[in-house]
Amino acid sequence: MVSISEIRNSITNLGPNLVGVFVGGTSGIGEATAREFVRHAQAPRVYLIGRSREQADRLITEFKTLNEEAQTHFIQSDVSLLRNVDEACKEISAKEEKVNLLVLSAGVLTMKGRDETPEGLDKKLSLHYYSRMRFTTKLLPLLRTTSTSQPPLARIISVLGAGHEGALDVSDLSLRNPGSYSLSTAANHAISMTSLTFQHLAADPANKNIGFVHSDPGGVDTNIVRNLGGVMQKVLAVAGKLILKPTGLVVDAKESGERHVWTGTDERFGSGLHRVGPKGEKAGEKVFGQLREKGDEERVWGHLEEVFGKVGGGGKFEG
Repeated sequence: MVSISEIRNSITNLGPNLVGVFVGGTSGIGEATAREFVRHAQAPRVYLIGRSREQADRLITEFKTLNEEAQTHFIQSDVSLLRNVDEACKEISAKEEKVNLLVLSAGVLTMKGRDETPEGLDKKLSLHYYSRMRFTTKLLPLLRTTSTSQPPLARIISVLGAGHEGALDVSDLSLRNPGSYSLSTAANHAISMTSLTFQHLAADPANKNIGFVHSDPGGVDTNIVRNLGGVMQKVLAVAGKLILKPTGLVVDAKESGERHVWTGTDERFGSGLHRVGPKGEKAGEKVFGQLREKGDEERVWGHLEEVFGKVGGGGKFEG
């Protein structure tokens, strides 16, 4: 466990001219992480990617008061669609020669069943896995540029559920078949495939100085429950306020943001795969190790390439 006081001392001065991309950066943990990045970096350039122009305008104004040298840009996009991810990456690549930090936190908390996008992917799985991996692979060239600088700082963080990996249905990784989909299965697939994909990418010599971080943020007091609606939203909101937060099972968004900035900049996460728990501890290995032993890493990578090949060419994934 790493204390919050140690983390705050560590991130006091992040250095000059860093470029951070925050997918899902207009709300929740992504917003909190972007805010702390702006607060502690010198003349950073920040890209917020999200759906709400109103939220982005508010943050751009706020970030200027936190750090007058910061440059904050907003890219409005529904990143559940991979074609929109590609457009966002093109826009960043046209403006930047490097990216130091890519934080992936866009997601949805929903009780709905499978909700297919026009590209043939479940929306929840797309936001939590496919879209994030598309950003990762498309922006890797800019991250590789910073990985060769001195000192190197190139980091990718997917905020999801490290340590909570579960079994994979390798015959139906996208959960298209009738009866395959459930909320728990979708969570298992997104979490497990994230760890396995990051492991695959980290093993590539071209990425030797890039840190691939899969984080479990634990309980964080954000507005994510708003998507549930009705009684469930009210129950979780009350439980968080009266029970979870006073017992320390939920932290405020600021602390989570600080912890993710630390994970994104501390040298101990500078290369390879890192699966990190809510307090900075190493996430449990048991299930992840079993998945690797079964050869699921290569199966997942092959599946991802198939999805990208189909959808990236303007088609619809039906496999």
